[in-house]
Amino acid sequence: MKQILVTGANGQLGKALQARTGNYPALDFYFTDMDTLDITNKEALFAFVRSNRIQCILNLAAYTNVEQAEEDTKMAYLINAEAMRNLAEVAGAFRCHVIHVSTDYVFDGSNHRPYVETDATRPLSTYGRTKLAGEVILQEAMADAVIVRTSWLYSEFGNNFLNTMLRLGKEKEELSVVYDQIGTPTYAGDLAYALIAILMRWEKGAWEAGIYHFSNEGVCSWYDFARKIMELAALPCKVMPVETKDYPTKAQRPLYSVLNKAKIKTTYNLTIPHWEESLRSVPCLNIPKK
Repeated sequence: MKQILVTGANGQLGKALQARTGNYPALDFYFTDMDTLDITNKEALFAFVRSNRIQCILNLAAYTNVEQAEEDTKMAYLINAEAMRNLAEVAGAFRCHVIHVSTDYVFDGSNHRPYVETDATRPLSTYGRTKLAGEVILQEAMADAVIVRTSWLYSEFGNNFLNTMLRLGKEKEELSVVYDQIGTPTYAGDLAYALIAILMRWEKGAWEAGIYHFSNEGVCSWYDFARKIMELAALPCKVMPVETKDYPTKAQRPLYSVLNKAKIKTTYNLTIPHWEESLRSVPCLNIPKK
């Protein structure tokens, strides 16, 4: 069996992964979070990897509050960037592999076609800058690391756009959502299966290092996404389109962050569902299966 450490396991992606690992007996997962393993503490990380004979670290831990990161820059950098140095040093000491999840926010949104892995990065926010710094630190220390960038992650777990819209849709008659930020929602369950596909390829003897992009298929705005949520949840709340300039936030977001997924689909033979198809499958919407 392959021994895999999963950090940040109490986040929405970690919970989605935990719900899907039972059918993979060749993979032995150790799910941890800040309360059981602090990745900013190199000594604790070293001791855990050594005592459990970890062979691969799947890093899902991240400072993901985009707005708060603008004020809490030091903590965002510590978790999203500096901790990557700890992961790389410990992994190097025990010859572990590392898979790290990153973000579309490493781009500035000036593209007019889906971003490929080799496109120039220019993050606009503290969150994006700290995540990019983490990518750089990890790749400089570990040439064989796998980095998976994703976008607009949501699930039935925790705080995310889907759950926020479901809550507001029950509380309000009308709400405004930006229509000029374009990207692709990603269901955490689909990303979890993609990460398992990477691990299963490794379990069979192949390790494909590098940066990959993963999201669901299709393109929409946050406004389109919100309207579809209200429709599927049968909520009467009216969604009104608003421009980004009329909805000021502390953090600047890319106006276009659609990801090209050709590389990960080809390398791991993945078939990725359209975002609307995946949204319909989320348990909290209670949509009967056809």
